[in-house]
Amino acid sequence: MKYLLLTLLLFPALLPAEDAPAFRDLFNGKDLAGWVDVNTSPETWSVKDGLLVCKGTPIGVMRSERQYEYFILHIEWRHMEAGGNSGVFVWSEGSVPADRRLPKGMEVQMLELQYPQLNPDKDGKPRHPGYVSGELFGAGGLEAIPDNPRGRRSMSYEMRCKGKGEWNTYDVVCVDGTIKLAINGKFVNGMRESTVRKGYLCLESEGAEIHFRNIRILELPGGRATPEQTAPVVE
Repeated sequence: MKYLLLTLLLFPALLPAEDAPAFRDLFNGKDLAGWVDVNTSPETWSVKDGLLVCKGTPIGVMRSERQYEYFILHIEWRHMEAGGNSGVFVWSEGSVPADRRLPKGMEVQMLELQYPQLNPDKDGKPRHPGYVSGELFGAGGLEAIPDNPRGRRSMSYEMRCKGKGEWNTYDVVCVDGTIKLAINGKFVNGMRESTVRKGYLCLESEGAEIHFRNIRILELPGGRATPEQTAPVVE
């Protein structure tokens, strides 16, 4: 310890700057402070034993109080039902048109591993396995170029998500229209040239119980998003 103190006294530049970017909590483990319901219900979201619990109905989202442009988002989640569906939206609009249930934005998919089998295509065959490991796609009209295309979506290069009851960790880097996703400790997906580059974060309720914890954000210097690339501000 004395050598560490001596080093810091001799080299004060090693001390962290007061204004250096740092992670801060978006969920305090006690209540829903910092979040705004958009189109779900008072019963959809709750806090239990320090976890943010979404019961899955009705389908819709709640959003962050403010918008974000350049940032790193850390979020941990687990599905509680086989085939569960959810996700987090970045660069999202903070309202949802009456004819839709989910907002315009970049969705970072969170699906339980049995989703393709329990939600087959019209021909009865399981859906593409790319769905279930952090697929990225523009929703509601947002456009972007996929790193690993599955149509207009981008699927992960490696299947890293865990199944029902197990915790998954997403680290999402969003900078200047590019998004990169790490799943459980490894970067495996991305999209670029997003048509929206500043907006709200939204957590999705889509039919199944899901838990969240350790939701943190590190904001980075931004300022390049044009008005056309910015989601409308919700008063």
